[in-house]
Amino acid sequence: MEHITLLLGIVIITALVFDFTNGFHDTANAMATTISTGALKPKTAVAMSAVLNLVGAFLSVEVAKTISKGLVNEEGIQPEVIYAALVGAILWNLLTWLVGLPSSSSHALMGGLIGAAVASAGIGAVNGGTLVTKVLLPAIAAPIVAGVAAMLAAKITYRLGANVGEKTSAKGYRAGQIASAGLVSLAHGTNDAQKTMGIITLALIAGGALAPDADPPVWVIVSAGVAIALGTYLGGWRIIRTMGKGLTDLQPQQGFAAQTSAAAVILSSSNLGFSLSTTHSCSGAVMGAGLGRKGGVVRWSTATRMFVAWGLTLPAAALVSALAELAMRTGDVGIAAVTVFLVGSCVAIWLVSRRQVVDHTNVNDHGDEEPGVVTTAIAAVAVPPAGVAADADADLKATIPAPAAHAAGETPAAPAAAV
Repeated sequence: MEHITLLLGIVIITALVFDFTNGFHDTANAMATTISTGALKPKTAVAMSAVLNLVGAFLSVEVAKTISKGLVNEEGIQPEVIYAALVGAILWNLLTWLVGLPSSSSHALMGGLIGAAVASAGIGAVNGGTLVTKVLLPAIAAPIVAGVAAMLAAKITYRLGANVGEKTSAKGYRAGQIASAGLVSLAHGTNDAQKTMGIITLALIAGGALAPDADPPVWVIVSAGVAIALGTYLGGWRIIRTMGKGLTDLQPQQGFAAQTSAAAVILSSSNLGFSLSTTHSCSGAVMGAGLGRKGGVVRWSTATRMFVAWGLTLPAAALVSALAELAMRTGDVGIAAVTVFLVGSCVAIWLVSRRQVVDHTNVNDHGDEEPGVVTTAIAAVAVPPAGVAADADADLKATIPAPAAHAAGETPAAPAAAV
């Protein structure tokens, strides 16, 4: 193994923590529809997803190369910059998990890396061409392409199943859903695990442990795959609830159409080296499939809040990471302060989440809690489109549970302010 300094070791561990949060944050991408339609039991679904995430991590390194060699200039990037980038990404992942909002772990990482690099070396540290062509444009195109494909696929599946009876058709598509969910999990491993591989490789290059332009070492690939698989197995139940029940009500035919379309988009982007958001792709596919059934609807109030979170992800992570990088310029004291802030914020968010537990036993329940203060704060800048039915907000309230303290009228805890 390459020579690893103490700081570099801390950066690698933090990167694997991010990979772990990526796993449980994005489990919903693969398994939310499978769980919500009853095709698989919740624990079985996340176990299957974890194994396939691990396998997918070994299939390609093209996305890792985009991050380690393309997004920022390697010259002048120090391990402290990578550490600061991970701080912003981890906090955003945990915050959006707490409130049950599907957001992009990929964009949180990209935003953190951009913010820290700019704070350290100026705007010239970012390769604008790579950012636009391999991050921003795919972010816009992926949910649209996946949504249109899923809508058309859903219409076709219903038409093909019209002559075999609804029950027979649904049973067949449940089996298809399991297969397509496995494909999405495999695709998630090929795309998202590589992002951590790329960030660790960049840190190793920055710390002098690897030569410039080096590919990810085998131990980096293995550790990133294991970390994301472990996070996936633990399951991001809050986000699974939103994806499975909050956006639309799916039947097995629609679930199959959504997952197959999302997997095709994700696997294609991985092969091309695009740092695609699996969250954007799967969310777009779920909404498209929802519209693909006659009488199907999308709860646009939930979707609007989700879109706002998407828009805030990159700049919010960039801002926190930039501030962390500036703090670490003071030396060891600054690095220690940032570390304490990160650990304290993570613990506080976890404690708040324990007030209203969502797990495999109640992930498909609707509940009647009010949305939490953090959700309201994130969504405050969003005004639901005119004409949205009044019950749409009720659907969101039922989807995203609030901390018990807020429901009781107490002052909520403050970890959300960390981002």
